[in-house]
Amino acid sequence: MANLLDGKKAADEVKAELKNEIEELKEDNIIPGLAAVLVGENPASKIYVNSKAKQCKKIGIHSEVICRPDDISHDDLIRLVVDLNKRDDIHGILVQEPLPQQINKLDLNLQINPYKDVDGFHPENLGRILIGEPLFLTCTPYGILELLRRNDISLNGKDVVILGRSNIVGKPLAAMIMQKWPETNGTVTVCHTGTKDISKHTKKADVVVCAMGIAEYLKDYMIKDDAIVIDVGINRIDDPEADKGYRLVGDVDFESCEKKCSWITPVPGGVGPMTIAMLLYNTVKACKLIKRITD
Repeated sequence: MANLLDGKKAADEVKAELKNEIEELKEDNIIPGLAAVLVGENPASKIYVNSKAKQCKKIGIHSEVICRPDDISHDDLIRLVVDLNKRDDIHGILVQEPLPQQINKLDLNLQINPYKDVDGFHPENLGRILIGEPLFLTCTPYGILELLRRNDISLNGKDVVILGRSNIVGKPLAAMIMQKWPETNGTVTVCHTGTKDISKHTKKADVVVCAMGIAEYLKDYMIKDDAIVIDVGINRIDDPEADKGYRLVGDVDFESCEKKCSWITPVPGGVGPMTIAMLLYNTVKACKLIKRITD
């Protein structure tokens, strides 16, 4: 039976540490500020943004949720971001995805001040990760690495297979793991829609990170004994026996893989809480960086 990588417990530890740092900043009349921009009426996005705001409040970060209609023009959204760049009380800016079709995401990310890019999506910050000189690490990959670190799991010398090549998880995580940092320095394989036989790779992996968006894709026969399994996915599947008529599952078949691997993240309660924790971490870091620049 696998050990659980408890993301909620680790996230609570991160937030407790941040709360102490924020108390120290407040002694100098400095309060970290985060602006979350929500475009449209996507119910999941609303829940996620409000959850971020709630976590900010708990540890003393000032947060603002700025809502705009889904027919907002690209130029108007850019103007909003530019205005947030100018505000001294806002140290972090995030624009919640998904975004409507008329918004050019690359152009939007380019407009965010790299020193306020707490999601880590600005091309400058992604490039800095690639060369091993990060300003902000992308939140979900950072959350994965921090969760492993807090459980004394190093990736040094390990074969790591990542399922999925998104700009949010797969690509930045691969770039981080290959760095010669204390807890990384692993050998990375990224599998995607062009990979002919995914299980051929996962069966050899010491660590499998599943970020495909396919419910319960990874089965026990696809991993080796004592593998470490990280489940980034969250999917809603119908379940007539559940109170709400559905249940949340990851990209990993937890029931089968749990019996074979050494460590595994649950869904929910694994990577998700760590993603938000590292967003808060980046916001406090941004506040300190901006303070240092303006002093």
